[in-house]
Amino acid sequence: MDDAKNFRSGFIAIIGRPNVGKSTLMNCLLGEKISIISDKPQTTRNRIRGILTLPDAQLVFLDTPGIHKPLHKMNEIMVQTALGTYGEVDVIMLLVEATERPGAGDKFIIETLSKIKTPVFLVINKVDLIAKERLLPLMQELSGLYPFAEIIPVSALKHDLGGLVEALLKRLPKGPKYFPDDQLTDQPERFVVTEIIREKIFELTKEEIPYSTAVVIEQMKEEPNLTSIHAMIYVERDSQKGIVIGKNGALLKEIGTRARLDAEKLLGVKVFLQLWVKVKKGWRDDDYMLRNVGIIEEK
Repeated sequence: MDDAKNFRSGFIAIIGRPNVGKSTLMNCLLGEKISIISDKPQTTRNRIRGILTLPDAQLVFLDTPGIHKPLHKMNEIMVQTALGTYGEVDVIMLLVEATERPGAGDKFIIETLSKIKTPVFLVINKVDLIAKERLLPLMQELSGLYPFAEIIPVSALKHDLGGLVEALLKRLPKGPKYFPDDQLTDQPERFVVTEIIREKIFELTKEEIPYSTAVVIEQMKEEPNLTSIHAMIYVERDSQKGIVIGKNGALLKEIGTRARLDAEKLLGVKVFLQLWVKVKKGWRDDDYMLRNVGIIEEK
């Protein structure tokens, strides 16, 4: 039984520009995939909590949407969601890419941290992609922009986290175990399945299509050895509907097959997955739709 007096727990926000590897980092920390991963930016639309339970500590990570200049109401809410985590956590991890010098996007995020008392870790990701002699000058340049509590180089894709977990543990207060030992996320299975379907759309479509799609689970029926899922993919234009369906339904079938296989791993049972595509013009500025896909969080 854990010694409750010495148990540490806390909340850690993962922030950064779109596409710097926030979801990959959280999945690496947890050893499981609960956040969708894509090489396209702005993949994560909601705050997704990932839970890492150790013998003497519990770390609850908030994978936030990438901070960027918003073009739709949906994007405005995503950015506010990310910024809103600052006052709710014990540590903030700002993720940047080793392959790029700090640009306007990174500097804008650093400016948003100016009045924050929460310790901020600078986590430099993708260090496997640069020559070792480039790392130290980059660390020196970044350390001049903000008084970071720690600067830690990592490669989330290669599962090389340096001393990140150990450094985080030192910053966590003594506290309770918020979640059961075997729980990886507080998101319901329905939500994680929608994220899996969205990931497959990101993998298989190009240009504006991934950003113009939303996925809503309309029915999820669980039986002992089979889970039946009916999901609607919303797009903004008729032309997008044709692209997502593909010639003779081939692309939609491939999205469904890939999503089903991942859903079966997640749920541990056979899955019957039925997908439909529907046009909903301007859904990214529609409060009802944004609430339906979880962008607007219920109070």
